Amino acid sequence: MQRISRIRLRLRRFARDGRGLAAVEFAMVLPVMLVMFFGTVEFSSGVAVDRKVTLVARTLSDLTSQSTAVADSDLSNFFNASIGIMTPYSATPANMTISELYVDPNTLAARVQWSQGAAPRATASTVTIPPALQVGGAYLIFSEVNYLYKPTVGWVMSSAGINLSDVAYTRPRQSACVYYTGSSGTVPTTGCPTN
Repeated sequence: MQRISRIRLRLRRFARDGRGLAAVEFAMVLPVMLVMFFGTVEFSSGVAVDRKVTLVARTLSDLTSQSTAVADSDLSNFFNASIGIMTPYSATPANMTISELYVDPNTLAARVQWSQGAAPRATASTVTIPPALQVGGAYLIFSEVNYLYKPTVGWVMSSAGINLSDVAYTRPRQSACVYYTGSSGTVPTTGCPTN
């Protein structure tokens, strides 16, 4: 009987003892806290990169639209200036393409006049544009930017990466269209080409 009393007493003491409770709770909460912390950091970085992709697309379109004619060297400078916006994030996953579109006055279809960059579009191919920009006879500078964002800590978000992309449309500012002169640098003397 005395032995059973001692066992009951020890069990009561053990049940009331809270010395290790904080450590057990911390061990259970720590993984959840770490996932939330790294998830917040990665999500914030992803939003920042997405915003920079939008700025790169707008800058590339804006720089090109300020010219009356562009050569390969000009486009290379525009690409380099635009990609500088990605700092401090890596510029390697960025793919940029700049094109000039002509909106057919009869069909309001936007057709590619010229295209340069990572994934140039075929000349005379059609591009879907917003209805507000479907103005017959108008030219548009169209920039496309794609970026594969890979999170630093892959176990919080997809380690394969997330594709971020954006486009921008700008009307030429100095002339009706922006000529592409290639590497020759010779500006055509005729009017803006149409397809």
